[in-house]
Amino acid sequence: MMTAMRSATNLENLMELYLDTADVAAVKRLARVLPLQGVTTNPSIVAKAGKPIWDVLPALQDALGGEGKLFAQVIAANADEMVREAQLLTSRIPGIVVKVPTTVEGLAAMKQLKVLGIPTLGTAVYGAAQGLLAALAGAEYVAPYVNRLDAQGGDGIQMVQDLQQLLTLHAPQSKVLAASFRTPHQAMSCLLAGCESITLPVDVADQLLTTPAVTAAIATFEKDWQSAFGSLSL
Repeated sequence: MMTAMRSATNLENLMELYLDTADVAAVKRLARVLPLQGVTTNPSIVAKAGKPIWDVLPALQDALGGEGKLFAQVIAANADEMVREAQLLTSRIPGIVVKVPTTVEGLAAMKQLKVLGIPTLGTAVYGAAQGLLAALAGAEYVAPYVNRLDAQGGDGIQMVQDLQQLLTLHAPQSKVLAASFRTPHQAMSCLLAGCESITLPVDVADQLLTTPAVTAAIATFEKDWQSAFGSLSL
C-alpha cells in the first residue's frame, strides 16, 4: 500500500490545514476553532475581495495572529516576469509561498526560484505527471485541483493518490496541497489517499463544523436538562 511506502520522516509530519480565501473576517472566525497553518489565495480570490493584494495579504496575516503561511500567485505568463513578481511578493511579504502555474514557463520559473531560495507551490495541477514535474522543478508544494478535475469527467481523488505516491517515491521533499473542493467528503478522501496538506474554501470548512444530527442531539440534551432542573447550566 502507498502509506506503507512513506518514509519515517514523512510519517512524523503533521497534516497541514489551510483556508482558501481572502475573506479576513472568515479567517478570524475559523482560526479561533481550526488548527490553521495559513491561508492560500489565487488571483480570482483576491479579485473577489475587491482590494489590492498589498492590503489583503497583511490583513490575512493579522487575522492569523501574525503567524502561519500565506500563499499568493504570480500573474505573469513568462518565466522571467514570474520570477520578478515572486521576488516582489517575497520582498513585501516575508515568508510568503509563491504560487506558480505548472506550465512550461512556470516550470522554468520554479527552477530559477529554487536557486534563489524562494519557496513555491506548483498550482493548476490536473494530472499526477504534471504535479511530479513541478516537484522536480523545485516546488515545495504541489496543488492538484480535485473538484475541477471531477467536473471535467476525471477522478480527482485518484489523481491525488497517484501524485502522492509519485512524490513519496521520487520527490519526498515536496508535499501535495490538495485544492478545489466542493464537499468535505472530497477533502477527507484526499487525506485518506495520503496527501499531507489540504486547503478548504470557507463554505466547505463550515460544512465540516456543522452537522445537523449533532445540533439536534444537543437541542434534545438541553431540552431534557431544562425540563428536569429549570436551567441550562451545571
